[in-house]
Amino acid sequence: MLMKPPKLAAFPRLAMQEKSKLTLTVQYADPRLTTQVPRAAIRRWVQAALFFDAELTVRFVTEKEGRTLNRSYRDKDYATNVLTFNYHESEEQATHADIVLCSDVLIREAEEQNITLEQHAAHLIVHGVLHAQGYDHENDEDAFEMETLETDILVSLGFSNPY
Repeated sequence: MLMKPPKLAAFPRLAMQEKSKLTLTVQYADPRLTTQVPRAAIRRWVQAALFFDAELTVRFVTEKEGRTLNRSYRDKDYATNVLTFNYHESEEQATHADIVLCSDVLIREAEEQNITLEQHAAHLIVHGVLHAQGYDHENDEDAFEMETLETDILVSLGFSNPY
C-alpha cells in the first residue's frame, strides 16, 4: 500500500523546497493549452509538490477522452477536471503516476471561478501530484491536510489560496 508522507506538522516548510528527482513527460492530446500551460511551468509546479522521487506523466485531454477515462475507471459518466492514476507499489520505488487534466473542464472552471487558466492548471496539477503521493480528501481531516498543503505550495509559487 502507498505510504504518504507524515502529517503536515511533521514536515518543516523547508522540506517542500528540497528537490526530488523528477522524470516528467507532458502530453498535449488536446493541443489548445500547449502555449497557455507550458512544460516549464508544469515542471516547476510538479517539483514544488513533490516529497519523493517521481516518474510522472501530465496529459491534457479533450472532454471526450476525459469522460471515457472517468467512466471506465470511476464509473462516473462525465469529464472531471483531474484524474490521477497511481502505479506506485512500494515505499522503495519512486512515485509513478499519470495525471490527466481535461482541457474543456479546466477552461470552463477557470472562467466560472474568475481565475486565470494558469492559476487553475497549477492548482489541479499540484492536487494531482499530492494524490500521486498518497494524499486524499475522503474525510474532513485528510481534506484539511491536503488543502493546507495545496495552499502552502501554491502560495510559494506566487498563486493565491485556491480555497
